[in-house]
Amino acid sequence: MVRRTMASTSNGDVSLYYETFGADAHPALLLVNGLGSQCINFKVEFCERFAAQGFRVVRFDNRDVGLSSHLKGGPRYTVDDMADDGFAVLDAVGAPSAHIAGWSMGGMIVQAMAIRHPERVLSMTSVMSAPGAIQGERAPDVTAAFTAPAARTRDEAAERHLAGLRAWGSPACYDVARITADAHAAYDRCWDPEGRARQAMAVGTSPSRVQALGRLSVPTLVVHGDADRLVPLDDGRATAAAIPRARLEIVEGMGHDYPPQYWDRMVELISTHATAAATT
Repeated sequence: MVRRTMASTSNGDVSLYYETFGADAHPALLLVNGLGSQCINFKVEFCERFAAQGFRVVRFDNRDVGLSSHLKGGPRYTVDDMADDGFAVLDAVGAPSAHIAGWSMGGMIVQAMAIRHPERVLSMTSVMSAPGAIQGERAPDVTAAFTAPAARTRDEAAERHLAGLRAWGSPACYDVARITADAHAAYDRCWDPEGRARQAMAVGTSPSRVQALGRLSVPTLVVHGDADRLVPLDDGRATAAAIPRARLEIVEGMGHDYPPQYWDRMVELISTHATAAATT
């Protein structure tokens, strides 16, 4: 059975909830969530698969979601501030350096982490993300689902989640029961649409990272699904193009989501990348 711990730390006035999986002696792998997503989006079983590959997995709630600080009425922040949150969590688990992997907004956060403190990053994986503003126009159904009014009830939260993944999720993995259960779990743990809006503002007001990424020497893997309609594949291509020697892996059929059908592929890609980086 994989060892699991739960704790909190802080970055200034921001409290950050985190969990770890695996042995303390193993190299840290920090998993960073996307917009409005809590750390439970990285399912326990998903984290345990990385731990079985020899990593100490760390998942945490970004500021403004889950059990971390919710900054209602607080100062505005940027992706760079959220990157510093990631380092605060690594400090708390005693990891002076780590492998870092982020999904969507989390990909932007790990890019900023690598830019700010490359000496602390053993490898970086940016999944379904972009190096700046999202390119191109979204289809009307995607825009409608993404900008829909915030849910007011538990069932409305599930309806919004189902509509979103119908628009941009992996087409072959649309499982109503699973998606509904995930939405209910997130609602029951912590529901704060205003926090999601503040995160979106942080993304929207953060500058492009393209120029800074061009100076990186951190081993980088970029992963993107060819069925992603929320952050199109061109954004993944742009991320890989911006970073010297980055490798782009295009996953057939994967949209903008975390379905179990792709766990094995993601674990293999990220683990292999991290292991290779550690031996170079």
